[in-house]
Amino acid sequence: MSPRDFLAELKRRNVVRTAVLYLGAVWALAQGISQLGPSLGAPEWATRWFLVAAGIGFPFWLAFAWFYEFTPEGLKRESEIDPAESIEQHAGGRKLDFAIIGVLAVAVVLLLTDRFVLRHGVNETAALGISEKSIAVLPFVNMSEDKANEFFSDGISEELLNLLAKVPHLQVAARTSSFSFKGKQVEIPEIARQLHVANVLEGSVRKSGDQLRITAQLVRAAEGYHLWSETYDRKLDDIFKIQDEIAGEVVKQLKVTLLGAAPAARQTDPQAYALYLQAQQLGRQFTPDAFKRSDALYRQVLAIDPSYAPAWNRLSANLANEAIMGLLANKEAFAGSREAAAKALAIDPDYASAHATLGLIALYQNDFAEAAKHFERALALDATDVTVLANTASFLMELGRLDDALTLYHTAIRRDPVNVSALYNLGTNQRIAGQYDAAIESFHTVLNLSPGQGGAHALLGITLVLKGDARAGIAEIEQEKNEYLRMLGSPMAYHALGRNADSDQALTALIAKYGKESPYFIAQQYAFRGEADKAFEWLDKAAEDKDPGLSEIALENLFDKIRSDPRWLPFLRKLGRAPEQLATVQFKVNLPP
Repeated sequence: MSPRDFLAELKRRNVVRTAVLYLGAVWALAQGISQLGPSLGAPEWATRWFLVAAGIGFPFWLAFAWFYEFTPEGLKRESEIDPAESIEQHAGGRKLDFAIIGVLAVAVVLLLTDRFVLRHGVNETAALGISEKSIAVLPFVNMSEDKANEFFSDGISEELLNLLAKVPHLQVAARTSSFSFKGKQVEIPEIARQLHVANVLEGSVRKSGDQLRITAQLVRAAEGYHLWSETYDRKLDDIFKIQDEIAGEVVKQLKVTLLGAAPAARQTDPQAYALYLQAQQLGRQFTPDAFKRSDALYRQVLAIDPSYAPAWNRLSANLANEAIMGLLANKEAFAGSREAAAKALAIDPDYASAHATLGLIALYQNDFAEAAKHFERALALDATDVTVLANTASFLMELGRLDDALTLYHTAIRRDPVNVSALYNLGTNQRIAGQYDAAIESFHTVLNLSPGQGGAHALLGITLVLKGDARAGIAEIEQEKNEYLRMLGSPMAYHALGRNADSDQALTALIAKYGKESPYFIAQQYAFRGEADKAFEWLDKAAEDKDPGLSEIALENLFDKIRSDPRWLPFLRKLGRAPEQLATVQFKVNLPP
């Protein structure tokens, strides 16, 4: 048979048509598997092996097309069909043509979808400046029968987040922002958009006695498909190994290059670890009872494992917060806090969070040199930690370095964009800097994210008063649910409105209820009203009582009306906070771009 006759025979038997149909179908199916497979949990090698199988099957398909034909009466061997009745000659041939066109159309649609719809998410991510190697760790869902075990699932999520945050070149959304979506019905792409990340790690935890089932899945946010998922059925003793394995898979899937050994979870006794996670959750509630229970649990942890540095550090932070809130005597609480943080550093000298805690303690006790040493070290160890950034920003404010402080606050918020506490502090410092419009915007953002946030209405109101809109200011202050902060704002707002009798009455009520505990803030009221003698009388009381509020005095613009008083600079020098004294503090910080 000549080549021309052979080609004619291939055409008559529709081998060419069926080959085109086969190739078109393989192309369309490969596109579908590649795009939809990850969402269905298919492994990433599924498309590759499908193409290998299709290549093996192609010769068999051609042989089938050579020996068999579809006819109006069904499938028949080619030898049983009169050449005059071949499918090439009847309407069935057109049906095969339509099938080829249909398959190719599906393949083209899938290709266009991939290029212009699914990849749009990737392009949009790039356009927004979001790194492909960025991730948010959402709080894992508690699937345990005992709902009180939620502290455990939350704790596992946070420990994974902290572990991933140690991976160089991997950007990890901070805890406050990631956990702000807990219990909310928000789609993964929207969460990723708000947190400025390209990937999301989510999962669930089921704990029954010492048995664990942890499910984790890594989602590519723009397309919404799963890069990886795994279920771990292990004992509680394996919890640290599970964390290391999950972190390792995330690093592998995101193709992050490790310059050294992969970070590993800090290990301790499993029962001590469970107590630690519970204590950590209680400490965040910031109530007297919760602090008391949290302290007791940390001490149980340390009785089991005295070398567990995180427990020492968290206990230190608890004691410092209890002193600041007036729940414990300053001297004893700060001494205990310093001792606990020092023990954490004795175990791990490179523990950034413990250095930041010691820096804060030194700051409250006016030891600027010691504070600078610890903040410099904390930043050198972990310049991405939001708490380190925020505490260092507070230190810079107290040194009078306003621009540097605001830069660090903005950096912290870029890292943790829905962190209400960071936004609140940013607004406060913008107000002190006289950036009233920016401060108003920050406080509005706080109230949008957390409508019941204590202090936000009061500070927004005070900012409006300073800007010159006292009427709007008093309206905000009157919405404040925290009585103390509402009472702080009212005398100023009434004074600005010219309602002097109401201002006097509000100030008298404030002094009667809170004068003993807050002499610094009473001094602020008199300074704002321009009553210098009364202001200095209360400032002297604040200095005698070592009121922590005095740490803010160097830049606080509520004292602007008495700064020209001849008593002002001598008072600051007595505190060690005069401009020339602050200028001698050596503190170098490489500010992020």
